[in-house]
Amino acid sequence: MNIHKRIFNTVAFIAFLVLSGCETKTETKVVNIEADRPNILFIPIDDLRPEFGSYGNSDILSPNIDKLASNGVVFNRAYCQQAVCTASRTSLLTGLRPDSTQVWDLKTHFRDQMPDLVTLPQFFKNNGYYSVGLGKTFHNTLQDSLAWNEYLHVDGFPFDPDAVYVNQDNIIEQKELELKRLKAGKAKFDKYGFIYSKTKSSEMGLVDDDDAYYDGAQTTMAIEKLKELKSKNQPFFLSVGYYKPHLPFNAPKKYWDMYNRADIKLADNQFHPKDSPSYSVHGDAELRGYVDAKNNLPYPNEGNWDEEKQRELKHAYYACVSYIDAQIGRIMDELERLGLKDNTIVVLWGDHGWKLGEHNGWGKQTNYEIDARVPLIISGAKVEAKGKTSNALTEFVDVYPTLCDVAGFSVPEYLQGTSLKPLLKDTDSKVKDAAYSQFLLGRYGTVKEREEEKMGYTVRTNRYRYVEWYTWQADKKEKGELIGRELFDHENDSQENINVVDQAINKELVVRLSEELKKGFTTL
Repeated sequence: MNIHKRIFNTVAFIAFLVLSGCETKTETKVVNIEADRPNILFIPIDDLRPEFGSYGNSDILSPNIDKLASNGVVFNRAYCQQAVCTASRTSLLTGLRPDSTQVWDLKTHFRDQMPDLVTLPQFFKNNGYYSVGLGKTFHNTLQDSLAWNEYLHVDGFPFDPDAVYVNQDNIIEQKELELKRLKAGKAKFDKYGFIYSKTKSSEMGLVDDDDAYYDGAQTTMAIEKLKELKSKNQPFFLSVGYYKPHLPFNAPKKYWDMYNRADIKLADNQFHPKDSPSYSVHGDAELRGYVDAKNNLPYPNEGNWDEEKQRELKHAYYACVSYIDAQIGRIMDELERLGLKDNTIVVLWGDHGWKLGEHNGWGKQTNYEIDARVPLIISGAKVEAKGKTSNALTEFVDVYPTLCDVAGFSVPEYLQGTSLKPLLKDTDSKVKDAAYSQFLLGRYGTVKEREEEKMGYTVRTNRYRYVEWYTWQADKKEKGELIGRELFDHENDSQENINVVDQAINKELVVRLSEELKKGFTTL
């Protein structure tokens, strides 16, 4: 057994010893709960960029999230551990990095690797909280029954309710596609009897009711659940996971009407980073799954997409953000109406960034700032620095220990993050010197780039982003040879447009950053 596997197995064994004493049944563990133990309202949002009002972008209208931020701390330099849904969510919810959970893709369930792991909502459930999950907290098709006392889904919607259309022409097109798949024997039904079919990449929904789409309907369900939770004699952990602004960018027309498409700015760096490896920006595989992008979306190194189509997609994305913002306003209003606001911690986060033309890409799934940097707001109870912004480097693995710490529990020692509690009191302080992310490039590249899997590891310091690319040995679950490096100087290049790793002046810097990189991936 090589040294990498020995280290990983040692870490896993220690974690198992720590976790083996934890309650893992679906029932709530009976403990003494202090009267001031705070509730937790958890708000994951899919594909949300850290670009709206409270993050300094007034072009995107988000009054309710901004109000939430005014009662808490905005983490301006928070980073996910991998810019793809399952890996990012698994990392945050377990407090472990992807190389520890061995979840690097969309299809792997962490319990296949570490079955006794205690997740964040499960920790609170095991310690006297009543835990409820709605929508997308874990990846929607990879739920975790051990995390919840209740997991809820709105009747009448698919289990994976991304591709829900309300306009008649889109519904007809969707049904025709489903019929075609049925005839070809390629249709796959979810557990509610729906076929997941993607047609248009966006829809201006001709409806007045927000509940016509899943995110509005689940907000109504969450509001009803809040009323029930208030009557329970125990604190709650309620997660309401929103699907938008995930593709397709579908939202009611009234949210589209908040924007003038002609005023929407297009990305000004629609090109591959200069002197970076060709594989570092993938081929937008997700967007290509929609009929209006499949045959006309260029690959990142082939040219720019049609300008009108760019404006349409950005317009749709903005509308979806405002649609979700309205749903968050509904929940927060109910929290206040029920008298729960003062004793509830609210954590709002987006699972990764998303390119809207930057680096000539339309999706997530890179190691760059545009995909690795994420929104994170902690608001409400136990937050002293209300209305402040922290520029300290933070990571998603920090969320688990932070909530344990702020709620008054001992932080499990095996977690790989750091409590952000000091930043909730003093936003000028810092808790770490660097943030770490990674991305496994496999099926997301062009056909040529998919011939060999590659793993990129990156470290973000105050000034620099440094990336190392390796071949990936999937059978051994370990890196192979070093095949590429990237270095970006944020003091001179905040968009990461020029890779300066080979400049002679940076030779010693690269050595130092390479050592710093290794510190963040202790299971390698």
